[in-house]
Amino acid sequence: MTTPQPTDARAVLDQVRASASDYVKVAVVDTDGVLRGKYLDKAKFLSAAEGDGFGFCDVVFGWDSADECYDNGTFTGWRSGYPDGSVVVDVSTHRRIPWENDRDLFLGDFVGQGSNATYDVCPRRLLKGIVDRLAEHGYLGMVGMEFEWFNYRETSASVTEKDFRGLTPLTPGMFGYSILRQSQNQEFFEALLAELRAFGVVLEGLHTETGPGVYEAAISYSTAVEAADRAVLFKSGAKEIGQRFGIMATFMARVDTTLPGSSGHAHQSLWDADGTRNLFAAADEPAGMSPLFRHYLAGILDALPDCLPLLAPTVNSYKRLVDGFWAPTHPTWGLDNRTVAARVISTSPTATRLELRVPGADVNPYFAVAFGLAAGLRGIEQELELQPATVGSGYHDTSVERLPRNLRSATERMAASPIARELFGDGFVDHFCATREWEWRQFEDAVTDWETRRYFEII
Repeated sequence: MTTPQPTDARAVLDQVRASASDYVKVAVVDTDGVLRGKYLDKAKFLSAAEGDGFGFCDVVFGWDSADECYDNGTFTGWRSGYPDGSVVVDVSTHRRIPWENDRDLFLGDFVGQGSNATYDVCPRRLLKGIVDRLAEHGYLGMVGMEFEWFNYRETSASVTEKDFRGLTPLTPGMFGYSILRQSQNQEFFEALLAELRAFGVVLEGLHTETGPGVYEAAISYSTAVEAADRAVLFKSGAKEIGQRFGIMATFMARVDTTLPGSSGHAHQSLWDADGTRNLFAAADEPAGMSPLFRHYLAGILDALPDCLPLLAPTVNSYKRLVDGFWAPTHPTWGLDNRTVAARVISTSPTATRLELRVPGADVNPYFAVAFGLAAGLRGIEQELELQPATVGSGYHDTSVERLPRNLRSATERMAASPIARELFGDGFVDHFCATREWEWRQFEDAVTDWETRRYFEII
């Protein structure tokens, strides 16, 4: 295995200069994992990339996914006037967007004003800090994410007109791994495969999943930050490509009570610093798991109940984490077991890894990766002992507590958790938990379809 090579920043920027396009797309990632961006005139972009960055309103950390401003945040708000933060271009993220005539795209990181201190609420900055901590121990985290998502023959206008009800799925019925269903939408399949590859987001696999119009994609693995970049760009890219075919994608964790949810699993392993040896693999150890792997996994299971909102960030996330619907409900692990939170795969020394099955498709990829690496490193540092593996159904394993049942209880637990604060710092935990508390309040104040159906006539 080889790691991505360092980017020659000068060569990349020379390519941008030579591009026929007058504008460059730049983007940052907000707390919900949504890409927020804009077009910059090429000259302005080059000045920013070669200088101290460019200004970007820090409201992206002061509002929710619907652009409603938080009333409980302390990071930014009306009192501060929502000033510009400084965004530094990460030249290593350079891509060309095939569906925008090969326009150049770059991701950026928020940095502090004046002292250039890190924005501790910026998802990419948070993950980069954890990667640096791993490097201090001589570890290189490798990650690959995979997503399930539902596709509909709809547009933004049509779903609004229908009030998000009675939507037409791309295909009917429950057809997991269906060759027939793939052939019925071959142009869309081909566009996803070819255009995402050209976009620097190579899919190792793409197939239909169980559910009407459901696809699953496994993104090729890479170093931690690059893997999270690929994941967030995949979600955005799948939506943008779909629009061209009159197809609307959703990465909700669960779209219907009668159907399985959509996952966002995170495969992960630790390698030596130069990426030549998988430190999780040990052929002479039980299940091929090295002691380091066992401590890493123990750290994840120990921290999981306290940090669940990082992996299940929305109200809807918890509608997926129910018994018998292919998503875990307890902090358990097992060998090639798809009913547990952490599935250990040890088929070969290079492929030995952990599949964290808790995240749904709605996860912010940077937080999913950051949690696994930070919690795993804590397990290694403290030499935590791994609990026995679950054999059989993880839904029936009562040896460990159940994970929190909703966003409110999960957020309350995280806010009070010394583990969460040890892993991510007070500034991030306070901000993130405030955003999740806000999210829950928006749900509590809303009148739902369930209430209307249950009470409208009979009460």
